[in-house]
Amino acid sequence: MRALRLLAAAAALALSGPASAEGGAPPVDTALVLAVDVSGSVDAERYRLQMEGIAAALEDPDVQHALLSGPSQAMLIALVQWSDRPRLSIPWTRIARPADAEAFADRVRALSRDAAEFTCMGRMLSFVYGKVLPQVPAPAARSVVDVSGDGSDNCNAERVVELRDALVATDVTINGLPILEGKEASTLADWYRDEVIGGAGAFLLPAHGFGDFARAIRQKFITEISWVPTTTFE
Repeated sequence: MRALRLLAAAAALALSGPASAEGGAPPVDTALVLAVDVSGSVDAERYRLQMEGIAAALEDPDVQHALLSGPSQAMLIALVQWSDRPRLSIPWTRIARPADAEAFADRVRALSRDAAEFTCMGRMLSFVYGKVLPQVPAPAARSVVDVSGDGSDNCNAERVVELRDALVATDVTINGLPILEGKEASTLADWYRDEVIGGAGAFLLPAHGFGDFARAIRQKFITEISWVPTTTFE
């Protein structure tokens, strides 16, 4: 019965689930969605720390080496900002050389914050499932959603697990980067572990405050891109 409920949930998210792109586009090792929290608790400085951390990681030589070390020596990245409503801020972009990663970093730094008040992770997962992953423009060996944020869902939290399981049922991996700062700092890692991450090789890597985000996202990128055996980092 649970399997039937999950299939029904997946059908309700979109008319068709995530699928490999068809046509002549060269394959990639990973299609990676960066889902960045921009809710009310993320002020302008915290937003800057997140975007600068992502950009700096993509400019890091070790990250770039990991990015180009897979069988296809290429990946796709998209960036979603999420709060009350999710928005695809940077559409799918092919990264096949260091210059591509650096150009993507420039786009990240130039993004304006598209914020609202609430932390609606369930809406974001539904958006990624129904609108972002189906548009992957090349065959990808695996699909990964990298979720970061400083709070649990305060819109409709009971849907997060349902949506997580629907994504995992389509062979998507969801990794978590909880930012342990603010009123949920002591509980958020456990919530991400129990409610958010899932799929093959899924892992959790907390940032110990927004000031630690750059360190955490760099380490997380290398782990996600390199296909090394994963674990939970504390």
